Amino acid sequence: MVLLADGLRQRGIDTEVLVMFDGGEREADLRAAAVPVVHLGFRRRPLTLGMLWANVRGFGRLVRHLWRRRPAVLHAFLFHSYIIAAPAARLARVPVLVAGRRSLGDFKGGRRWVLALERAATSVTDLLIANAEAVAEDARREEGVPPEKVMVIYNALPDGAFEIGPPTGEKSPSVVLCVANLKHYKGHRFLIEAAAMVRERGHEVTLVLVGDGPERSALQALADERGVDARLLGARTDVDRLLAEADLFVLPSLTEGLSNAVMEAMAAGRPVVATDVGGTGELLRDRGILVPPGDAAALADGLERLLTDPVHAARLAAAAQDWIRENAALNTMIDRHVAVYAELWERKCAA
Repeated sequence: MVLLADGLRQRGIDTEVLVMFDGGEREADLRAAAVPVVHLGFRRRPLTLGMLWANVRGFGRLVRHLWRRRPAVLHAFLFHSYIIAAPAARLARVPVLVAGRRSLGDFKGGRRWVLALERAATSVTDLLIANAEAVAEDARREEGVPPEKVMVIYNALPDGAFEIGPPTGEKSPSVVLCVANLKHYKGHRFLIEAAAMVRERGHEVTLVLVGDGPERSALQALADERGVDARLLGARTDVDRLLAEADLFVLPSLTEGLSNAVMEAMAAGRPVVATDVGGTGELLRDRGILVPPGDAAALADGLERLLTDPVHAARLAAAAQDWIRENAALNTMIDRHVAVYAELWERKCAA
């Protein structure tokens, strides 16, 4: 989103970012790019009258802001945003409403009211933009979105993502990097089990886990129990440096939309082992090693294959880097969004 907002501004399009809840580390990037950031003041929790009243006021603030600014297009990212944006945009008479689909629908957990809200919002949304074919197909299948109402634009990477050099040198043990929040659906426990299997087969590896979350203590305990050298680094902003020091990248997710972490590893020229979930197969088919989710043995086999066959690993990494250069170019992503916005706007003006 930050890359898109900056790119739109550079093309002379008046762009701002509306934040429902809290800001974050990327807010500074937006301000540095001269993209205004507006905080709407919504609250996630706790579920109290104070929270409900704050969210009512946040919704009113959003509608008033849209009335004042009169945007041609409102593009909502993630579930809460596109649920709230639908009624707000229509009340403020925003001509074009676009909603992002950035993940599979697993998070709904079979809750019908969530699906009902989503379908209601989609009914008054002009277009859904998914970041992977798998995500678009999930929206068509689970939400009943008509094929013509959803399209795919892949995420993009900044130019600096392609400037990382080869690993810093021969290392023993090999460094296996995983960048993912420490949540159960990211599958870290299967990665730790796989690393233990690889170690039992005579290959020493160091797991470097970047990210934080509720699974941290349990994962550290499992690594200690299985005798795995696991370094849990927490949240980091120097992933480029860590990629430069890694021999392999792995993502063991049980569910995924389109992983920026995998894309960054591909751009950095690192061989990748990942589970074949969501859009990951689109990224790595014939360019990495794909294994079934929740299968530690298959994950161990994939890691061992790359560790013991550096020629094959280098071939896959080169193919992945070529693909990501062609399909995740920043200018291409921005240009496609501009074209979509313009087409929808012209269609509304002609109606």
